[in-house]
Amino acid sequence: MRKVFQVRETPETLNGVAVMSVEPVNGAGRRNQARVLINVHGGAFMWGAGSGALVEAIPIAAMMRVRVVTVDYRLAPEHAYPAASEDVAAVYKALLKRYPAKNIGIYGCSAGGIITAQAVSWIRKQGLPRPGAIGTLCGTGAPYSGDSPYLSGVVKSDGSHDLPPLPNTLPTAYMAGVAASDPQAYPLLSNIETASMPPTLLLAGGRDFAVSALTLAHRRLSAAGVQSELQIFDGLPHAFFVWPGMPESMEAYQLISRFFDRWLGSEPPRASQSKRRNR
Repeated sequence: MRKVFQVRETPETLNGVAVMSVEPVNGAGRRNQARVLINVHGGAFMWGAGSGALVEAIPIAAMMRVRVVTVDYRLAPEHAYPAASEDVAAVYKALLKRYPAKNIGIYGCSAGGIITAQAVSWIRKQGLPRPGAIGTLCGTGAPYSGDSPYLSGVVKSDGSHDLPPLPNTLPTAYMAGVAASDPQAYPLLSNIETASMPPTLLLAGGRDFAVSALTLAHRRLSAAGVQSELQIFDGLPHAFFVWPGMPESMEAYQLISRFFDRWLGSEPPRASQSKRRNR
């Protein structure tokens, strides 16, 4: 990513959580000076911190010309749900001191896409205003479902996958013992939490094992009246856009950038609002 895009990376700590602030070397665009994105990296809830987060943050920061803050959230197996939601919410709360909620976007890939949806529900539970828009990429706030977990390996020539019936919860140590009825853990299984989501981008490759869950999430969001955009790249696998050399990856970065540009607010808070917030 560093060979393709030019950015500045600055380590920070926000509300006790380590983050990396990634900004384009030529500064944020005029509309984006009052905006910020939070990136929640992928990695099966167990890895992806550091360089994995930068792979997701660098292209969007450079292409959209916006500040992207990556969250070094606590990982399994040492930590379990809701540790990541707590960490994302802590960073979000810190950024609210500088940015209006409608100007803050959150996005993540794979496990990061799941945590993004979970964090929005967790933020609502804390009584904080919801972010302006989110992107749940190659993963979302629901268990795996549909044909894609069974077919992804076959169509990628990984051989036949003899999978048992899909469980109603995510089969990961991070989510062990958490019921599907928990609305903050599986927000897109809850009618109330689904209807409370901000505008949502769902994006994946057509051969992603999680793509069926995204199509279901899109239908549920749309039925609830939430602005939902579904982008499927035919023939591509899970998290395909981590390879910037593919034209489809560049297209994905543009889609992500345009989505947030469309839905995030861009006006700075009025002085009177800032004074009230600081009291």
